[in-house]
Amino acid sequence: MDAQFIGIDVSKDRLDVHAHPSGEAFAVARNGQGLALLVERLRGLETALVAVEATGGFETVVAAGLAGAGLPVVVVNPAQVRHYAQALGQRAKTDPIDAAVIARFVAATKPALRVLPDEMTRLLADLVARRRQIVEMMAAEGQRERRADKRLKKSIARLRKALEKELNELDADIDDHVRGSPVWAEKEDLLASVPGVGPVIARTLIAELPELGTLDRRQIAALAGLAPWTRQSGQWKGRSFIGGGRKSVRSVLFIGALVAARYNPTLKAFRDKLVAAGKPKMLATIAVARKLLTILNAILRDKTPWRHENA
Repeated sequence: MDAQFIGIDVSKDRLDVHAHPSGEAFAVARNGQGLALLVERLRGLETALVAVEATGGFETVVAAGLAGAGLPVVVVNPAQVRHYAQALGQRAKTDPIDAAVIARFVAATKPALRVLPDEMTRLLADLVARRRQIVEMMAAEGQRERRADKRLKKSIARLRKALEKELNELDADIDDHVRGSPVWAEKEDLLASVPGVGPVIARTLIAELPELGTLDRRQIAALAGLAPWTRQSGQWKGRSFIGGGRKSVRSVLFIGALVAARYNPTLKAFRDKLVAAGKPKMLATIAVARKLLTILNAILRDKTPWRHENA
């Protein structure tokens, strides 16, 4: 049998499965019994790669269960799959059709396998994500306070106080989890050894970029959405852009770049050199963020704290 590329469309109650190129298709329930049946059937195939489309968290248990069974699993970006379907002229959209498109997409692109975060890392990622939501809510209330009348300001003040209490409790939970794991504690200490990287940045990277230290600099930049891509056709050459990747990781790296450009001698000199050469300040800051990520990647790879030689 030819090697099969498996596409799985995940919905709340059901998994639609398609194998390419054999065309075999079936569906199972999205529960423990269905997942066990899915693993059994996939083990009976010459499975090259199993792709699950990211669908708001429904895919997490499925991907973890398949990976735990020793099957090669990737979680694919739904926007990329839809663009691929459009390129094929596939307008119809049902769950079985989506599964077939996912299978053809991974057969054509053969995305690299990524290490799936373990249960504790996913828990840390959830805590970090919740912390980010609380900070965003506090910022939104601060904006409302500026244009609120006296009575509403009292309501806003009460809510901000409650949010601040919740933020402190989340920070304590995150600290307990990080310091309770020797591996995480070592990683945080290594990352925080770089001037410009504090606990929030370090913990976000540990939780939401578990591949850090395992990939080369180009691959890790692409995951974070800091790899530049260029628009060009004939003699016309457009501007380079960054985008895609993990927005939360890119956001904290941008903050780290702003701090490092002031307090990290190596990265400050790097930024100043770019600005002196006529590069726009925003472009220089993005370059600092990318270089910072490269340094952090090397530090975790080599398990050595910050030194000027790391840069």
